[in-house]
Amino acid sequence: MDNQIDFFQWLESDMALKILTCLDDSADLIRASAVSHYWQNFVISNGLNKQLCLKRFPQLASITHDPSSGDVAYAALFQAVTKFPQSYCIADPVSASSTDNYPEESILNTLDPRDKIRQRDYSYWSSKGSDDPEKPETLIYNLSANFCVISEIYLHPFQALFQIDSPIYSSKYVRFRMGHPRSLTEINHDFMESQECADDKFIWTYTSQIFPMAQENRLQKFKLRACDLHRVAHVQAIGRKLSPAFCVEVCEESKGVALRYDGGEFEVMMQRVSSGDGGSLSTSLLPVQPPRQLAWGNLQDFLHMVQAPPQDGGWYEWVVDDGDDDEVEEEEVDMDGDDEIDPAFLI
Repeated sequence: MDNQIDFFQWLESDMALKILTCLDDSADLIRASAVSHYWQNFVISNGLNKQLCLKRFPQLASITHDPSSGDVAYAALFQAVTKFPQSYCIADPVSASSTDNYPEESILNTLDPRDKIRQRDYSYWSSKGSDDPEKPETLIYNLSANFCVISEIYLHPFQALFQIDSPIYSSKYVRFRMGHPRSLTEINHDFMESQECADDKFIWTYTSQIFPMAQENRLQKFKLRACDLHRVAHVQAIGRKLSPAFCVEVCEESKGVALRYDGGEFEVMMQRVSSGDGGSLSTSLLPVQPPRQLAWGNLQDFLHMVQAPPQDGGWYEWVVDDGDDDEVEEEEVDMDGDDEIDPAFLI
């Protein structure tokens, strides 16, 4: 045992650094850190886990203040981004750049899984349109956690079956952005009710490539590595919620972004993942429960219908929505992790 030596200590620092930066998983860096105190100090002092995170997820470069736990937090962050369970990440809408008929064609309709939210009204958002075909339209949504990583976004263009020839109102291209509010006080406002766009109220830290959109009545998936929209039936974002294990805080004075890490919450979530209790996504596009505003509106319609006498001696037909509508094509989300996905962070 006395004759054993640590070959790493005989290497130049540049050579040792070159060897360890070849590792592409924080789990391997953690194993390397467990070899000896020298290896552990070398990994931490050179911030190798942070370098790996920034290499794989360059959006993290917008973080200006590291957590007190430093490199350990970035090692955990890498594991969280790749292993935390996927979920639906849209919480509620913020604003639309324009709405043709509010509230009947509001952005709120895009979060309802049904094609019809009342007996005859179709569920979709519609812009006012423009004579300039290059003018973009923007939809903005709140995500459901302080810190999210979004890997896939689904859009379903709207087909107007009630119009002649059943035209499909779809944009030619779409682009996605992620960011955070400039100020919490500035977004404490109902932009939908006032018909204002909140685009200038956010700092956009990530902008995707421009994706072509098929002019077809089907669910279309965009994997993320100014948004041109006309009419959209359904929208959903799929990703990983990193809070409360991780959260970000924006300093309004310095405009900096600080990362906070809770090791206890991280361990709880990793134990759930290891035990298979992380939850799984259904193949449905949207959450099972519709927004409360829509559910309440439907209840009011139903009560009005049953309380009012049928006109002209007519009768009411009860239609059961079994989810098998041929007009909606559902795609199964790939959950096996084999596909390489470059996620977009909400920071």
